[in-house]
Amino acid sequence: MKVTNMNWRDVEAAAARDTRCVLPIGSTEQHAQLSLCVDMILAEKVATDAAEPLDVPVFPVMPFGLAPYFEAYPGTISLRVETLMAVMRDVIASVRRAGFRRILIVNGHGGNNPVGALAQELMGDYGDTSIKFHNWWNAPETWAKIQSIDTSGSHANWMENFAWTRLAHAPAPDGEKPGIDMALMKASAPARVRDMLADGSFGGAWQRPDDEMQAIWDVGVAETRAALEGPWPEFSRG
Repeated sequence: MKVTNMNWRDVEAAAARDTRCVLPIGSTEQHAQLSLCVDMILAEKVATDAAEPLDVPVFPVMPFGLAPYFEAYPGTISLRVETLMAVMRDVIASVRRAGFRRILIVNGHGGNNPVGALAQELMGDYGDTSIKFHNWWNAPETWAKIQSIDTSGSHANWMENFAWTRLAHAPAPDGEKPGIDMALMKASAPARVRDMLADGSFGGAWQRPDDEMQAIWDVGVAETRAALEGPWPEFSRG
């Protein structure tokens, strides 16, 4: 149930009926030949697919996150850590004011992990709100499914190549790309990262069969829905 299809009265009624809501967050950054918006596309879609049968509101996806290592690639937008923390603090405060007390943050970008620490901090501050931080792609069951198909799953390779993240004018290359030195990449400035990555993929196959990707997606949606279903602590509506 996307908030884009709701008005304020609808949101008020939803919060009175059920104090759960979903906040998807992603990133706008290079993903080789795939869309710059892969992480936000996947976070929003997995959140929406998971929440739809439960009639739980899904707020618009946060499109920008922490991606300083890709700043040498045009189109990448990276927030400062303090900026993302301030934005998410304000967003959570706003949905809480609307009456939501059980908030699932569905994250599509590993660089956004500091938001998980913020969630813990805010739960201590509020005392009447539960916030879960869910990295959909590396939640246990989803990651196990990915690994069962191909252990090379990583940034901008086959693992993020779904029908809904591809660009018609930029087909995936054939074959596989050699892996990179991850330790060196993490210790390098953005210009050096671009030199190392070239197209932007971390290595491995650029694409795998759609039936395998759908199987991963089905597990990811189910695991995200399970996180939304509970367990949640009980809070009064006062």
